[in-house]
Amino acid sequence: MALDFFPRLRCFVATSSLILWGIDAQADPAHAIAMYGVPALPADFTSLPYVNAEAPKGGTITLGNTGGFDSLNPFVRKGTSPWQLPFFTHETLMGRSWDEPFTLYGLLAESVETDEDRTWVEFTLREGTTFSDGSPLTVDDVIFSFELLGTEGHPRYISLYQQIESLTQTGPRSLRITFNEANRELALLAGMRPILSKAQWEGREFADAPVQDIPIGSGPYTITGYETGRYVELTRNPDYWGADIPYRKGTNNFDRVKLDFYGDSKVLFEGFKAGEISAVREFNAESWQTQYDFPAITRGDIVKSEIPHSKPSGMTGFVMNTRRAPFDDWRVRDALIKAFNFEYINDTLTGNAQPRITSYFSNSVLGYQEGPAQGRVAELLLPYQDTLPNGTLEGYSLPVSDGSARNRAGIRAAMEQFEAAGYMVKDGILRRGDGTAVSFTILIAKGSTEEIAIAELYLRALERLGISASIETVDDAQYFARTGDFDFDITTFRRALSLSPGNEQKFYWGTEAAEQKGSRNLMGARNHAIDAMINEMLGARDSADFVAATRALDRVLTAGRYVIPFWSYTEGRIAHVHEMKYPAYLPIYGDGAQWMPEVWWWDENN
Repeated sequence: MALDFFPRLRCFVATSSLILWGIDAQADPAHAIAMYGVPALPADFTSLPYVNAEAPKGGTITLGNTGGFDSLNPFVRKGTSPWQLPFFTHETLMGRSWDEPFTLYGLLAESVETDEDRTWVEFTLREGTTFSDGSPLTVDDVIFSFELLGTEGHPRYISLYQQIESLTQTGPRSLRITFNEANRELALLAGMRPILSKAQWEGREFADAPVQDIPIGSGPYTITGYETGRYVELTRNPDYWGADIPYRKGTNNFDRVKLDFYGDSKVLFEGFKAGEISAVREFNAESWQTQYDFPAITRGDIVKSEIPHSKPSGMTGFVMNTRRAPFDDWRVRDALIKAFNFEYINDTLTGNAQPRITSYFSNSVLGYQEGPAQGRVAELLLPYQDTLPNGTLEGYSLPVSDGSARNRAGIRAAMEQFEAAGYMVKDGILRRGDGTAVSFTILIAKGSTEEIAIAELYLRALERLGISASIETVDDAQYFARTGDFDFDITTFRRALSLSPGNEQKFYWGTEAAEQKGSRNLMGARNHAIDAMINEMLGARDSADFVAATRALDRVLTAGRYVIPFWSYTEGRIAHVHEMKYPAYLPIYGDGAQWMPEVWWWDENN
């Protein structure tokens, strides 16, 4: 087992024997909880290892977003809100460490307690926790938030609530959550639910509240100004209750953070060059090399930082909606993948500087291994062999072209698959068996310039197959509404994945989520082998079984051919004004985007 591939994951493996021998690492109230083993930091830790505990407070930064927003409530499906808001304004009972696969430390809660099988979890709130309006944050607020989000909130909150048997106050500052099914991750997920103010929302509409309503949170920042669709200004709360707790030490250092919105990434980049934005993240390696040579960089006013990480690749690409024909046929999806000339597109748009994503968990120990399934992975998959996608057990890999523009071999292989699925070309048009022409659209949000460029190159290949395909661009509000309703043929797809996949996998590609509007199962995956592998993952009691189950899941997803993958991002590329600093110690989730600007600070002198 090559788990030492990530040195700081060793505690994830070495301490798992505590669980195997039945030693209850969480039998008493503790300062933290880990999915496997024990937390890396002791109860008396003073700050997270990847922060500058002495970071100065001050400075104002502006971050850029593309598109727009029409809501300031990130907890409901209605409207489009800035994605960063909940991280600035709201908090959870426990906070995640980005230097461990999945460990939570006390935030609103000072302690956590659970039984060996994690059938229940109990949290005790810290004394003095308050909302930004000065009102106390109590157990009542916590219970109310679980119930409100679980019944009227965004669909992502529903699954956990459905697995809760009871929410019971057990003391002036404590509550117990009892679960109705065996799932070891639920105790941690409960610790990550955002807490809202009962006084603000009790007796009011929530799911259909006016989009301008600003939820009151307990976080370090408050919204102090905004103009719908254009900007949001956040100011650090001078009376923030948690400024001195260990988990918050050295974090949230900027006095003000402004979120500006631009029509597309090109306009945003021009704003950055003009000094209107403090930092940008660059995903294109060739652009990083060729477009960051403007005067501000030459003068040293802007710094280019390359920040490596050890995260799985996740999946980025064009996702096909299997709820619609012809994408419900795996052979059609396979043909469309074969027609995608990755090597040529990668060379054209990035200078061939970025490797292709090869699976959902590639670039990590959790990614499936090439060749036939073996060992425990094969054991897990064999009971479902009759329903597995072609190539799951035998081994599946993405096609590789010769890099030429025409990609003759890829087009020929794609046509062979179309013919096997009953399609034929007549009068230069690819037709179904009933003679109707094959046509579809690729839905892309306005401002997604890279995805549009990829799609334009892809359409040339589809033309050679006799397929009439087009690009449809819509604003952010329409895009999120359309994808939330699964109203698309093919669309852009980005699913970041962690070293500790868990219950969210059900929401990403579980059978129940396939028809649940607003879920993230955009491809409409409905395969009981996927459900089973997720359950195996969630029920794993040691790291070996967990890794095997994740690798098996990775096989089923990849062989399902749901997504046409693009390139992976093995490091974060962030250009920023020289006054913005970040710690020298990099956590395993270390590409900078995960913790910018949370652990960054402003320093004009160095």
